[in-house]
Amino acid sequence: MEKTIHLTWQKTLSILVMLVFSQQIYAIMPPQIPLEDFFRNPEKSAYQISPDGKFISFMAPYESRMNIFVQKTGSDKATRLTSETDRDIAGYYWANADRILFLKDSGGDENFALYGVDKDGKNSKCLTCFEGVRTQIIDELEDQPDFVIIGLNQRNAMVFDPYRLNIKTGEKEMLAENPGNIQGWMTDHEGKLRIAIAIVDGVNTQLLYRDDESQEFEPVLTTSFKESLSPNFFTFDNKHLYATSNLGRDKSAAVIFDPKTAKETEVLYENEDFDVGGISYSRKRKVITAASYTSWKRERHFFDDEARTMFEKLESLLSGYEIAITASDKAEENYIIRTYSDRSMGAYYLYDKTKEKLTKIQDVSPWLDEDQMAEVKPIQYRSRDGLVIHGYLTLPKGVEAKNLPVVVNPHGGPWARDNWGFNPEVQFLANRGFAVLQMNFRGSTGYGKAFWEASFKEWGLSMQNDITDGVYWLIREGIADKDRVAIYGASYGGYATLQGLVVTPTLYAAGVDYVGVSNLFTFMQTIPPYWKPMLDMMYEMVGNPEANKQQFEATSPAMNADKIIAPLFVAQGANDPRVNIAESDQIVEAMRTRGIEVEYMVKDNEGHGFRNEENRFDFYRAMEAFLKNHLLN
Repeated sequence: MEKTIHLTWQKTLSILVMLVFSQQIYAIMPPQIPLEDFFRNPEKSAYQISPDGKFISFMAPYESRMNIFVQKTGSDKATRLTSETDRDIAGYYWANADRILFLKDSGGDENFALYGVDKDGKNSKCLTCFEGVRTQIIDELEDQPDFVIIGLNQRNAMVFDPYRLNIKTGEKEMLAENPGNIQGWMTDHEGKLRIAIAIVDGVNTQLLYRDDESQEFEPVLTTSFKESLSPNFFTFDNKHLYATSNLGRDKSAAVIFDPKTAKETEVLYENEDFDVGGISYSRKRKVITAASYTSWKRERHFFDDEARTMFEKLESLLSGYEIAITASDKAEENYIIRTYSDRSMGAYYLYDKTKEKLTKIQDVSPWLDEDQMAEVKPIQYRSRDGLVIHGYLTLPKGVEAKNLPVVVNPHGGPWARDNWGFNPEVQFLANRGFAVLQMNFRGSTGYGKAFWEASFKEWGLSMQNDITDGVYWLIREGIADKDRVAIYGASYGGYATLQGLVVTPTLYAAGVDYVGVSNLFTFMQTIPPYWKPMLDMMYEMVGNPEANKQQFEATSPAMNADKIIAPLFVAQGANDPRVNIAESDQIVEAMRTRGIEVEYMVKDNEGHGFRNEENRFDFYRAMEAFLKNHLLN
């Protein structure tokens, strides 16, 4: 009897412990957050400050489209300057203390036109509204308030000519005629066009230079495109260049380059593990301030004590958040500061450097509680041929990391990379109970020349293996339920989704392809005209449709759709200039012909990714239902 009572109390105690433990787990599991809260337009974003420091500008929704607003510094009353209702404004900046310039395209065609508007909303004018023409900003000309230097492919759709544009009248003056191979232009600190970057022989990069605008450009350095010297800006005497360079080294370093001798005169900073991505400077004090690189987070190497002290002060005031300076007035006394983290879209602040005063302006997404968001943790694993692959793993909050449904999310580009920070897609999926794996497969930028080159002609081959090896790693670790793994990606990530379903058909329970390539032959035929000067380079990096015909046939998912057995969801913008709608049409037709389940969403007013808020809602709502149906039911 005593033994029976003892066992009963043990059992009762066990049940109580389980109940308490369950309540604790339940308490830390976040509620299901409305989908719209992840993908709605920010309440206010893209804050900037006028050159005189008297006004603050920002973007905010007007009739569900992001428009520009302005308010006096220190005031809460804002004036809306623009009334765009068909398309979000893509970006803007203060041209001078009284006028703002902004870019906008039509229906996602990426033919951006430049507009101007006064800070009181008057004198709105389109400055470059030409049919089928794309506008680039080459130099904002901070010291020439009525002018800007732009690039237009108006004369020839394949190349951009530089113009000095009067932002009041719209009159423009061509500064040089692009001979057909110039891919970039750069000015000195006086706004003089002094540098050009060209592609020669299809695969070589050439730096051209001139002492002043009365001279012709002369080539000073020619290298294979696999090597890179990227001018950031001129030294402050306008004689040499601050640049990032991987000439003769694997990792890009911050250097000073003499364009007359074509030699690096000084290595300012290099990191043995990661590429230096850029150099920043103080325009007022005429000093370089820092070099930046990305390990698993953005990091800085400071050259300037004043800049270091300012960042240390900001970090002490904004502990726990990443910090970015997004704008300043011309006097460099007032700064716009943006914070963020893996669990927060962050906030904007106004920082008075003289007074060391920090004033919060606005939370970017006050409706999201960062305590309910999931942590994004850096991970690494080895590929089957021995490369170290870096990435990020996000686990649903409050759930044991064991036998979880997983969404594998390869990035686009492909010559880009995933970064640590707030990703609304990742947080949305984690909130719905999915673990999310992101990986910087070979070819991802920031890890050096050799890692980048390892991707050449490896679309669908070793690049795909890097993704697959990440899935196997998750399964071996016991984190992933091998029967509940989906793959989702956009652009190149969409291609990787389709190819994953082809080459490892039983690995994935479902796939979501968002504006992805499906046929390498047709993809190469439909690239935008301004990519065509780089076509030989693309042939070397991706492959040549003729010389690599058999490889293209083997690695084009639309031509191998008979191997796909997992259900698929495809989303596409009808006006996509980079990945033509025919790419999605092909894979959908191939799947439907075989009777394999495929859902297809096309938005007629979108391009390479959905910018309009209501279209984002539709896409993620459909994706959620699709993943839930195939991974959770």
